[in-house]
Amino acid sequence: MAEVTEPKRWLQLPPDCSIASIRQVYETIREAFSRNDRLEIDCSAVDKADVTSIQLLLSTAETGKAQGRPVVLTAFSQSLRNTLRRAGFTSEAMIDQHFHKKDGE
Repeated sequence: MAEVTEPKRWLQLPPDCSIASIRQVYETIREAFSRNDRLEIDCSAVDKADVTSIQLLLSTAETGKAQGRPVVLTAFSQSLRNTLRRAGFTSEAMIDQHFHKKDGE
């Protein structure tokens, strides 16, 4: 009998989420999003981020919200937090308003 495996409902972003690598990051998120009704994105490994990564994460979160498919971000790296602040997200409350974060993060 064949074993049925549950699809992986989370993915870890790569260290480089800058404009140089954003196409691959987009494809990875798109593929994971297409096979799940809920997606958890681990942001702990991000070393390089810029406004393109913020745009992609916002777009992913908004798409999930519009489709009733939660997208949850976990473990924001310091680099990603710094990029969010440079992009105008001046407080944790502002970040929480735009991104669903896992409880306790």
